[in-house]
Amino acid sequence: MHVHNKLLKESTFLGHVYWVTVSQEFSIYKLQNDIAHVLKLYFSCENDERRRAAELFQAFKERGRFVLILDDVWNQIDAEEIGIPLGMNGCKLVITSRSSEVCHWIGCQKIIKVNTLSEQEAWELFLKKLGRVELHPRVEGICKKMVKRCGGLPLALVTLAGSMRRVSDIHEWRDASEGLAESCMGRAGMEYVVLPVLLYSYDRLRDTMLKGCFLHCSLYPENCHIPRDELIENFISEQLVERSYRSFRAEIDQGHAILNQLERVCLLEKTSNGTDVKMHVLIRDMAIEIAKENPRYMVKAGLHLREIPDVQEWTEDLDKVSLMDNTIMEISPGTSPKCPRLSTLILSGNPLKRIPDRFFVHMCHLRTINLSLTKIQSLPNSISDLEDLRTLKLKFCNELESMPSLEKLKELRHLDLTGTSIEEVPKDMDSLTNLRFLYLRCSKLKVLPTEILHRLSRLKVLSLPIHICVPIEKVEALKKLEVLEGRLNSARDLNRLLKSRQRDKRLSFYRLSLSSKRYRDFDDVHILSCKRAQFEDGSIMESSSCKDGNLLPRDIQELIFDNSGLSSCLMDDFPILNNARDLKSCIIENEDKLECIMRLSFSNDQQSSGAPFQSLEILKLGNLRNFIGLFMWEAAAPLSPFTFSWLKKFKIGHCCKVKKLFPQSLIHNFRNLEELMVFNCVQMEEIIEGDKNEGGNSISADITFPRLLILHLRNLPQLKSICKGLIVCDSIRHILLEGIKKIKKVPLYLKLLNGQPSPPPSLILIWICREDKEWWESLDWDHQNANSVLERLVRYFDGQWWMAQDQPSNFGSGPVDN
Repeated sequence: MHVHNKLLKESTFLGHVYWVTVSQEFSIYKLQNDIAHVLKLYFSCENDERRRAAELFQAFKERGRFVLILDDVWNQIDAEEIGIPLGMNGCKLVITSRSSEVCHWIGCQKIIKVNTLSEQEAWELFLKKLGRVELHPRVEGICKKMVKRCGGLPLALVTLAGSMRRVSDIHEWRDASEGLAESCMGRAGMEYVVLPVLLYSYDRLRDTMLKGCFLHCSLYPENCHIPRDELIENFISEQLVERSYRSFRAEIDQGHAILNQLERVCLLEKTSNGTDVKMHVLIRDMAIEIAKENPRYMVKAGLHLREIPDVQEWTEDLDKVSLMDNTIMEISPGTSPKCPRLSTLILSGNPLKRIPDRFFVHMCHLRTINLSLTKIQSLPNSISDLEDLRTLKLKFCNELESMPSLEKLKELRHLDLTGTSIEEVPKDMDSLTNLRFLYLRCSKLKVLPTEILHRLSRLKVLSLPIHICVPIEKVEALKKLEVLEGRLNSARDLNRLLKSRQRDKRLSFYRLSLSSKRYRDFDDVHILSCKRAQFEDGSIMESSSCKDGNLLPRDIQELIFDNSGLSSCLMDDFPILNNARDLKSCIIENEDKLECIMRLSFSNDQQSSGAPFQSLEILKLGNLRNFIGLFMWEAAAPLSPFTFSWLKKFKIGHCCKVKKLFPQSLIHNFRNLEELMVFNCVQMEEIIEGDKNEGGNSISADITFPRLLILHLRNLPQLKSICKGLIVCDSIRHILLEGIKKIKKVPLYLKLLNGQPSPPPSLILIWICREDKEWWESLDWDHQNANSVLERLVRYFDGQWWMAQDQPSNFGSGPVDN
């Protein structure tokens, strides 16, 4: 409305600014009538939509420049059918909608998301609508809690303020606040004003699958950041998605599509990390209101409960119960709720130690139990009689040491024992022939009876402890397997697995350690986000012993080499890396033989199209086979434009033979690089080696890292040059320099503002070892004031990183790794 009023005052449109509210029950006929009304146009033909569209088109054309605002659009609109001349010069169409899908369908050139109000804005709006300037201090404290509960939603704030406008009694304020804490929809006005508006978004989903997935999100606590991977796994386990008859990849894709669709209609919100979603507090309240009827939910998550709800709240018509993230330590002996229809029970995130034996007796149709992150020490025997049970999650129950018999759980599809303390696999696990998900990453598991895997032929997801090496022939036999986490004996086993997968289903996600003895443990990143291989302890085959070289999945995203036995050239061992388009992270450590990453050569055609060498003459200047650098130049496959093109993190350390890191000609491929870490490479002389001219001399040229955030250079005693020219990097946030005293110049480009150097706009901190302070202060810069300009960003640390002051929390992994 502010935009409308402002445009009316501008001479550009001569008052031709029109506002039309589009009803939720949309029709072309009605919208044409509404537009004609604001244009003061009378149709010559009342019933012919095409002729009416032509008359509207002509009326707009006669006005020349105009703005048409269509407010609250819920449906896809064809402007041509309505009579709006979108292609005409001077025509501006503005729409407001709660669905970004509508904006995309209409073809909006710019989409602006209107965010909720900040806390200060929300407070000011509340006071304005309350009609008061000052409040009693005790009332003000209550009001601020109530305002926060509205989550910055203007409609809720206005409605709440209106309902409290004449309230002065402190008791009434406290009562209103208490009711609001339980549910915003319980407050007078909210149920009749706010709920119907929010509910319309839910009703328009029209797809029971989407509605079921949306309501499932309400089982999490208020303001919870919910991992997308966890939600999607829940959707699949609880059969809320439809594609179980197809590949697991198809189910994952459908899960992401569902979450994206819920985000587009503003029923879910993206979080800043991009891997989680959250529900606005009022949207969650609406979902809980919906689920009080059919399906029937009891949601008391994150409320600091010390006991489970009273028995009268466990009604027979309950479908799902969520008590996650409370402080429930025990359930009274003899407790046995009568919930014959209950399908899902979530008790995760409680310090719960024991469950009474009869607790599950009257929950005969229970299909999902989640006891993850509890202190449960043993499971009640009654769980063994839940013959309809499909999902049992005991993730990170680190005090759980044994399991009851699983023989009767023939319908079980999903079993997660990650992080438990069991030493033996559960009894009768080989009877779980319908099992699809098996998570067995248990650090205390002594042995894995491999004959069990043979019986579990329907497995799609298999996660095994890294200290147990799984025989490759057992994995090969699992023809339906699409997700694998565990340890194989060597790169030869990986080759064999990948070749067998050419006939069977390909791996969609994987986290593989290739090592015969030594291993580093996996992190806790969800396996459904992982495509990683880590080669360790001499596991790599010599290229001469393998006709195809060491194979890798083509969609590999993360690679780790740690004392793996790499030869002098990485690309000789893994030629497939030249076209690994999805590779995002590469870590190389403790490789004593490594001299280079790749050997490059270029044809005349490649040179003329911008290849690194501008003249082939340079190849005649010497015996390049004797040149040692991270990239060696000799006859080999040409550099692909995709080599490292999606790489975000490159880390190399303790590689004693590497002298040159990157040729300058490769840097243009690093357009997505965010982290560069080089440490403890005792012969490293140059980070970015300059290209040579025809005379064999290095060419000084500036280079650009458009997305680099973190640069670490540590303990490189022979390093003489970072690069020949300047490094232009406006994105850089953190720099750490230690033990590079042969460097005379840090080639960081400092833009001149009013004749004075200015640090890169994103730069937060420069970390310098205190022992190197004198070296730092003696560096050469292109401008004499550069050092003083940068000094305010410098922090000195003593020896070990963790002794440094003001350690930034967002410094990525930090040098502690090293």
